[in-house]
Amino acid sequence: MNYLDFTGVLSRSDLLLNGLVLTAQISVAAMVIALVIAVVAATLSLNERRVVRLPVLAYVEVIRNTPFIVQVFLIYFGLPALGLRLEPITAAIVAMSIYGGAYCSEIIRAGIQGIAKGQIEAGRALGMSPLTIFRHIVLKPAVASVFPSLVAQFILLLLSSSVVSAISVPELTGTGNDIQGLTLRNMEIYLVIAVIYVALVAILKGSMTVLERVLFPFKFLRR
Repeated sequence: MNYLDFTGVLSRSDLLLNGLVLTAQISVAAMVIALVIAVVAATLSLNERRVVRLPVLAYVEVIRNTPFIVQVFLIYFGLPALGLRLEPITAAIVAMSIYGGAYCSEIIRAGIQGIAKGQIEAGRALGMSPLTIFRHIVLKPAVASVFPSLVAQFILLLLSSSVVSAISVPELTGTGNDIQGLTLRNMEIYLVIAVIYVALVAILKGSMTVLERVLFPFKFLRR
């Protein structure tokens, strides 16, 4: 058997493309949901009431101190015991969203805590509603300040999508495992997959850079 023969792998490029598309879809869906969870969790974690704050802090600690694959198994294999059965792709998105939400909430919480109280008081003095103050004076500057950290977490979330192949989700790694079983080309298939992940991360970074300039143009104004 010749080494580094990519013929068998590349002949199944249609399968890799399907896995790539599914990886992108579940990752983007999880990023959006995780961001929503993170904003809510970060806000509640700063609430003065312990009954509101403690459950959120407990959620963050539990997620951050357990392996992601265990969380995936709990959602996919554990929930049916409670009468809730999810399809593999749905379970993957739910697990990734909960996982990403916990980590992103800590990032956003740090951003919110970095907002000067004087800015909030100025908003109140101008007669702004609490929602307007939160959206424009607290949340937007907070997210702008921690955006690079959020992007780094989104990259980790994208890469963690490979774990959901363990519950038979045919994303990129799962598809690669299937191709490896068909071709017995271990090195070739995983080299190709590694290159695809590098390309995916580069695309994500570029997209986030553009998005940052669109959402927070004030960060790039010359002083």
